[in-house]
Order: sequence, then structure tokens, then C-alpha cells
Amino acid sequence: MPSEGRCWETLQALRSSDKGRLCYHRDWLLRGEDVLEECMSLPKLSSYSGWVVDHVLPHMQENQPVSEISPSSTSASALDQPSFVPKSPDTSSAFSPAFPATPNGTKDKDESQHTESMVLQSSRGIKVEGCIRMYELVHRMKGTEGLRQWQEEQERKVRALSEMASEQLKRFDERKELKQHKEFQDLREVMEKSSREALGHQEKLKAEHRHRAKILNLKLREAEQQRMKQAEQERLRKEEGQVRLRALYALQEEMLQLSQQLDASEQHRSLLKVDLAAFRTRGNQLCSLISGIIRSSSESGYPTAESQAEAERALQEMRDLLRNLGQEIARACEDKKRQDEEEAQVKLQEAQMQQGPEAHKEPLASSQGPGGKQIEDLQVKVQDSTMKWYQQLQDASMQCVLTFEGLTNSKDSQAKKIKMDLQKAATIPVSQISTIAGSKLKEIFDKIHSLLSGKPVQSGGRSVSVTLNPQGLDFVQYKLAEKFVKQGEEEVASHHEAAFPIAVVASGIWELHPRVGDLILAHLHKKCPYSVPFYPTFKEGMALEDYQRMLGYQVTDSKVEQQDNFLKRMSGMIRLYAAIIQLRWPYGNLQEIHPHGLNHGWRWLAQILNMEPLSDVTATLLFDFLEVCGNALMKQYQVQFWKMLILLKEDYFPRYQAC
Repeated sequence: MPSEGRCWETLQALRSSDKGRLCYHRDWLLRGEDVLEECMSLPKLSSYSGWVVDHVLPHMQENQPVSEISPSSTSASALDQPSFVPKSPDTSSAFSPAFPATPNGTKDKDESQHTESMVLQSSRGIKVEGCIRMYELVHRMKGTEGLRQWQEEQERKVRALSEMASEQLKRFDERKELKQHKEFQDLREVMEKSSREALGHQEKLKAEHRHRAKILNLKLREAEQQRMKQAEQERLRKEEGQVRLRALYALQEEMLQLSQQLDASEQHRSLLKVDLAAFRTRGNQLCSLISGIIRSSSESGYPTAESQAEAERALQEMRDLLRNLGQEIARACEDKKRQDEEEAQVKLQEAQMQQGPEAHKEPLASSQGPGGKQIEDLQVKVQDSTMKWYQQLQDASMQCVLTFEGLTNSKDSQAKKIKMDLQKAATIPVSQISTIAGSKLKEIFDKIHSLLSGKPVQSGGRSVSVTLNPQGLDFVQYKLAEKFVKQGEEEVASHHEAAFPIAVVASGIWELHPRVGDLILAHLHKKCPYSVPFYPTFKEGMALEDYQRMLGYQVTDSKVEQQDNFLKRMSGMIRLYAAIIQLRWPYGNLQEIHPHGLNHGWRWLAQILNMEPLSDVTATLLFDFLEVCGNALMKQYQVQFWKMLILLKEDYFPRYQAC
């Protein structure tokens, strides 16, 4: 069937042509008026349509009555045959354009005839166009069916893969859940095991704790019983110690009374042929023995039975000594009385032998007291040596003031600044001394010592040194001594316990810088003349205010301070003085002698008891002085101190009450 082969070749040629490769759009209606104009124009066939009409359609018409196959099926079957694809019409001369060698008239005639034949055969062109559309439809249906089958296949594969992945995910989840369950079981087993072990260990600890608590309770009960036993023993020991201590004090009191009786036997010295010095020496030794026993007992706590027995033996010996002395005195008195009687008889015989009686003169007894004792008047003025020492200290103080007079009276701003810095550096550390200073005392002492030694110190954020001015050292020493005395006048007067920390620093500075100590005494004697002791006398022509200032009173605008305030200031200064004479700086050289020790306190006490008492002042000073350093004097002088107290009680107090 050559015609059928040429038909398919024609279709293949059409497919490969320029128009055959064009894309057909189903939405051509949306293109606009140009497309509509093409549809309204007369239909035109391609130049290749003639070949299709001549070769394909006649063959299809011939075969159509014979076979019942529809054109669409024939076209579809023909389209499936690649061997019937027509060759390219380019080699055929039937559908080639007219030759240019023909004349123009012939050419126009052929074109008009060809056009008419094409118009006449438009129904065949429509059939060809239908075949083409049918071929495209079949091809599209086959493509759609293949695509649908491919999509179904892909969907089946996707569903298979999805199901496989889902099954794998389920298996993975199952394995994971199984692993977690296994781990949870293992963890729970470990926890249960640990819990069982912890419970067992806890029960073991509880048992051990109960056992230890039982042992501790037993020990506590034993310790409590032991403590109560020791407390009872300590209470009994204290009671016995207090009884023994009271007994020792009673023995000491009796011993002092016996010693006083021994001293009272001095008036019979001219009658006795024996030496009283041995009796007095032994009596003093026995008094010292009892004082030593009491002092050692106070330091160790309470006296022992051996100490009490030793004190009783000493008292018995003192009694025997006094009894022996009394026997000697009684014997001597009898001898004296007998001798006097013999002398009286001799004189009487001689008088009888005389011719006339002579007048007898009565001896004056104006100087004899009621008991035959001569009353000696106390001193009013201080001893010359003490007055000379007082005057030397005041002269030294005045000389020190004259030395730094150039610094105090300078108009130079730099000199004034140096003076203020030095004064602050000297006085502020002393003001910082208090009863709660504690470890700061050494820091304050080191700062003052460094300043007096010429080393720079920090004061008010600046470095200060006495070497900044030639008169700086004298100025600092004077102001420092003045500040110490002022602290006694103000701080110690208000807080008595502050005397000791201030005194220990002053004593240490006095030991390293003796001139400061002399200036302290000069300031103290000037503000409190009773610390010499010195009672200023009123001189003719002296103003009353000046005399009151000499006595230590503060006079402001012709108004004298109240007596209570005056006594309070005097009390503070005498307390500071009493603390200084008994304290030493603990970090200094304790092997050296105190620069102004207890011997000066003993001298002051002896001299003030030898002077006439003053109302209010003497009692205040004696009380404050003995309250601060009485214990130190007792330890130092022992029996002599007790004798002075007896003198104070029996002789001085009545005279003070009389004034």
C-alpha cells in the first residue's frame, strides 16, 4: 500500500515542518481580535495539503467500504506504523512552488487555478486537519494513560516505601521502648539496691548512734556527778578558805594591835635595862610574816590550814614577846618606884635637917596633855627640799616655753601650719586613749615615741616630724605633757577607770623621754598644787582671783567654779598621779628603776599627813590616792603602811574632824 505509506510520510513531513512544530493553545479565544480575524477569513490550506489530498484521501475512500474500521481507528493504527511515514515533500515536485522560468502570465494563471482547487477541496483539508487532531488526541491519550500508569506505579512505590518506613519506624520505636524499659528496670533495680543498702546502713548507724548515745549518757551522768561532787568540794573549800581568811585578818588585826602596844612601850625606854630594838625588830618580822601569808593566800586563792597554823604560831609568839616585854617593864617600874621612894626619904631627911622650910616651885605642865603626852603641832608649810624641787620643775617649764616662743609667736603661715600639725600629732593620740583602747595602746605609744624621736608620723593625712622646725621638739614635749595632765583633769575625773591606760602610756613615755616626765609634774603641780603637796599662802597685796588660781580653782570673768567641780578635777589629777607612780610600760626595760615610782607616793602620803588638813580637799585627795595605789603601797611597805593607816585613823582623823 504505497499510498498509505506516502500518507504517513506526509504527516511526518507536516510534523517536522515549521508549523508542525508550533504549539497549539486551547486558550486561543483569550488572544484577542487578531485570532478572531483569522477565523473569519477564508480558510486556506497549506501548500502540502494537495499532496495529502492526492495520495491519502483516495486510498482511505477506497478502503472504507470494505473495512468497517472507523477513520479514527485507521488513523490511529496508521499512526502507529512508523514504516508508513511519508518522506519529506521537499523531494517531490508536485507540491513545490511554481518555477520562476515560466512567464508571469502563466504563473498567475496557475496560482489562480490552484487557489480555486484548494478552496474547492477544503472539506478534504478539514478531514486532514481532523486526522491531525485525532492523531494528537490519540497521542495525548496515550501519554495521559502512560503518565497515569506511571503515577500509579510511583504512588504504589511511595505507598510501599511509606509502609516499609512506617514498619521500620514502628520496629525502631519498639526497640527504643524496649531499651528504655530495660534501662528503667536496671535503674530501678539499682535504686532499689541502693535504697536497701542505704536503709541497712542507716539502721546500722542508728544502732551505733543509740549505743554511743547510751555511752555518752552514762559518761554525762558520771561527769555531772563528778562536777557536782567537785562543786560541793569547791564550795566547802571556799567556805573553809573564807573562814581561814577571816581568821587570818583577825590574827593580823590583833598582831597590829600588839605591834602598836609594842611601839607604845617606847616611853619606858629610859626605865628598861634591856634593848627595845630587838623586841621591835622581832615584832616587825612577825607582822611581815602574817602580811606575807595573807598576800600569798590572796594570790593563790584561799589560805590553807598550814598557813593559818603558821599565823597562829606567829601571833602566839608576838603575845609571848609582848608579855615578856610587859614583865620587863613592870619589873623596871617597881625598881624605879623603889628607887624613887628611897630618894624621897633621903630628901626628906635632908629637909628636916635644914633650919627653915624652903618654898617649893611647881613645874609647869602646860605642855603636858591629859595622858602625859606632849601634843606636837602639824606643819603648815611644805618642807624646804620639796619646795625647792617644786620650784625647779616650774623653772624648767618656763624655760621650755621660752625656748619655743619664736614658733608660737611667728607670723609666718608656714610656721603656723607646722605648729598646728605638731600640736595635733602630739595631742590627738593622747585623746584616743580610753578604757576600751585594748591593743591600740601600743600603736598610740609607738606613734608618740616616734614623734618624740624625730621620726615622721602621719597626722591628718600629712607627714609630720619635729625636725621640720628647730623648736619643734620642745613644743611637742610641752604640749604632750600638758595634754596628759588635761586628760587626768577631764577624762579621769569623769571616768576613774581611764586613769590606768593613760598612766601606763605616760609612764612608758616618761621612761624613754625623762624631760616629758618633768613637764608632766610641772603641769600637774601648777594645776593641782596639792600633788606636791603644797598649800599656797595668801600674800599681802595679792588679788583674790590670783590666789584662787594658785589654789587650783578656775576663775572665768571673776566667777569661781563650783566646789564640786573643783574637787572633781583635783580627784582626776591625783588619781592619774597615783596610777603613774605604780605602773610600768609592759614593753619597756623592766630591769630599770621606775623614773617616778612608789617612793614618791610614800613621800607624798607622809608629807600630807604631817601637814594641817584642809576642809574637803585633804579628805578627797587621801581617799582617791589610797583607792588607786593603796594596794601597791601595802605590798611595797607592808607593816609601815599599816602603821601609817593606824596613824591616819587614830591621830589624823580627829584633827581633820576638828577643822
